[in-house]
Amino acid sequence: MMGARQAMLDLSAAQPPVEPLAPGAVLLRGFAADTASMLVAAIDDIAAQTPFRHMVVPGGHAMSAAMTNCGGWGWTATRRRYRYEPADPETGRPWPEMPEPFRALAARAADAAGYPGFAPDSCLINRYAPGARMGLHHDSDETDRSAPIVSVSLGLPAVFLWGGLARKDRPRKLLLESGDIVVWGGPARLAYHGVEPVAEGEHPLTGPLRYNFTFRKAR
Repeated sequence: MMGARQAMLDLSAAQPPVEPLAPGAVLLRGFAADTASMLVAAIDDIAAQTPFRHMVVPGGHAMSAAMTNCGGWGWTATRRRYRYEPADPETGRPWPEMPEPFRALAARAADAAGYPGFAPDSCLINRYAPGARMGLHHDSDETDRSAPIVSVSLGLPAVFLWGGLARKDRPRKLLLESGDIVVWGGPARLAYHGVEPVAEGEHPLTGPLRYNFTFRKAR
């Protein structure tokens, strides 16, 4: 466990507050730090309406990260396909409304990254316990791919994998701390990305967990 923690510390050395990742993609260090407490406080209310679950993907396995959604559209996975739904398929009720501070943060981050006027209609919330990960993938289920993806990290740190436009491209490893935001769009819109298994730890805001809010324009 110390080895994993030391690797994270090495990755975080001398990182600038704003880091270009590729044409169309940028990492905004600490951009959400001043709103992190508010974001985390809203999770329980959202999850009370539409609980976290480990979705089963078309390959047949359950994802290690638990998920829920808020906003007009929610991303879901089944054994047959990935898609956006206007209501939670488990409850039949619309997804919880996206809190206005969520929407405002996403718009500010997108603007800082060069994407003014971003108006997300979907927020996928991922919950990572120690050991949970996210394999390399690209976000291609959205009808509107002209809008960027805004990804907010909260709680425990994690190693983010930033790849290219082909799955075979070797990804960079970036340590994401609580409050960091990655924004990508334009020529990087379909870049592959993922998360290495989250190491054990304790964070003042989230305890032994990491949360990731991913804002999208689904429709």
